[in-house]
Amino acid sequence: MATTVERKQTAFRLRTDLVERLRIEARRENRSLNNLVEVILSEALDTRQPNPETMAAIEEARRGEYAGTLNTGSFEAFMNSINAID
Repeated sequence: MATTVERKQTAFRLRTDLVERLRIEARRENRSLNNLVEVILSEALDTRQPNPETMAAIEEARRGEYAGTLNTGSFEAFMNSINAID
């Protein structure tokens, strides 16, 4: 049973040299240019992970380290509470 995937036509402006590299790779893999670009983008999005600095910050936040209380009563109080956390 065939499954139909909905697609939306779109246009991008890419550097000429990049398009030529994509065309060469598509030919090498016996794919259409469209299919190659779709696969590359899909794989890139599926494997994206935050950089190490962001991961460290996420872990720090999960552990509750350096957690402080922010005072949002006024701008001055807010800035003072931020400075107190450091």
